[in-house]
Amino acid sequence: MSDFFSTFAVAKVSQSRGNTMKKLLISVLCGLLFCGMIDAEQQRYVGGDISLLPQYETHNSSYKDAYGKKIDNMLTWFVNDCGWNTFRVRIFVNPDGSDLTVCQDLEYVKALGKRIKDAGAFFMLDFHYSDTWVDATHIQAPKAWKGSDDATMAQHVSDYTHSVLSALKAYGATPDLVQVGNEIMYGLCGIKVAPYDKADSNWTGFLGLLKAGCDAVRDECPKAQIIIHTDRPTNSGYNQYFYQKLVDNGIDFDIIGLSYYPFWHGYLTDEQVKSKSDKNNLVKAIRQLAVDFPDKQVQIVECAYNFQNWPTSGINYNTQDAWTCSKAGQYAFVRDLVNALKPLENVTGLNYWFPEEAGNGDDSDWSSGGSGATVMASWLNRGFWDENQSQNGHAINRTGQLAEGALPHTVCAPYYMAAFIKDLPDGMESVKDSEVRIQKIVRDGQLVIIRGDKEYTADGRLRISD
Repeated sequence: MSDFFSTFAVAKVSQSRGNTMKKLLISVLCGLLFCGMIDAEQQRYVGGDISLLPQYETHNSSYKDAYGKKIDNMLTWFVNDCGWNTFRVRIFVNPDGSDLTVCQDLEYVKALGKRIKDAGAFFMLDFHYSDTWVDATHIQAPKAWKGSDDATMAQHVSDYTHSVLSALKAYGATPDLVQVGNEIMYGLCGIKVAPYDKADSNWTGFLGLLKAGCDAVRDECPKAQIIIHTDRPTNSGYNQYFYQKLVDNGIDFDIIGLSYYPFWHGYLTDEQVKSKSDKNNLVKAIRQLAVDFPDKQVQIVECAYNFQNWPTSGINYNTQDAWTCSKAGQYAFVRDLVNALKPLENVTGLNYWFPEEAGNGDDSDWSSGGSGATVMASWLNRGFWDENQSQNGHAINRTGQLAEGALPHTVCAPYYMAAFIKDLPDGMESVKDSEVRIQKIVRDGQLVIIRGDKEYTADGRLRISD
């Protein structure tokens, strides 16, 4: 590189003008070369939060793929058939069993984390620092930590983070990405803050918790990337205020993690909000984050969309004019989200929340009255499978029947998500072209789809001949 720049140093130009031009050229080239190195080294992540998958497996729930075939191992199917490379798992301090979906204690997470690592995928750990759900409206501390002063609470966070990560490492389940808190824009462990200062905000205590957690992650897992997760993805003012507080106070983190649910957070692009009074949208806000925090990656660590039973209360937007509440609408949401995020260089991750949702658990027993659910008491209707059990398992959500020769990413959202990290073959989406012969064969025990003079694997990858 020194020889490269020395070319400019001996350029035969006038002294005053030459020096200015050299500085400008060197500055521009350094910037381009630096950006190129970041792009070349930047890992992208795509996957989902599968925190309840072991429970569904334990309670006899099974799933079918786009071809109607029973899936033997859901986690490896996500990796091998869908092209996912990342899985997120939440962890609670001491869940008491009152909520079926809050079962992820350390032993549970160790086992699932080890499966993720053994599958060759990235493991994202989501610390809630609570005994139950934490989000924008729930910031309670674990029962055993309640009543602690700020310093003691920070010590609890530090000790607990060290303990969990040490145990995971010893078990062969070292996380690759770690969330220090879940949707924490309004506080953590009972310590309140707000996007703009309020009388009851305790930024000193809150920042002490984050420092304790982030420092513990750096100590135990120095290669892991640290995520700070918030839930106001389309509000640039809130985002700038909150994350600037962290930066100004030396909180050590790598990734801005965002939740994005359209019914709470609004639309995706400028085009969708042209006729709306609220012009905020996800892409606009992410572009602003690139300006405000150019050294931070951005990841969508949670997103989802209903395929039936649109929520009638507790929502802020009705986005059914963009994506209908249907299986086709859910697919369109995932497709549009992937296509909108993929060109944004600061976005390095996309995770779907609770893709494995499939009803209450297939061994649920309602005969005695009351709740007989074994996995979850009510449906959210945002997963990728139908809640109704069929003979060979839950049917995957599809926009329609898979046409002869078509690849599954053309009709099923989980397959399409891989487009965030790789190019999927466009040609296979036009399967009604009578001039192109399409056939399916089995070669070496694997399904091969032949279209024209090209061969594709079942997940849409072009086969390279030996």
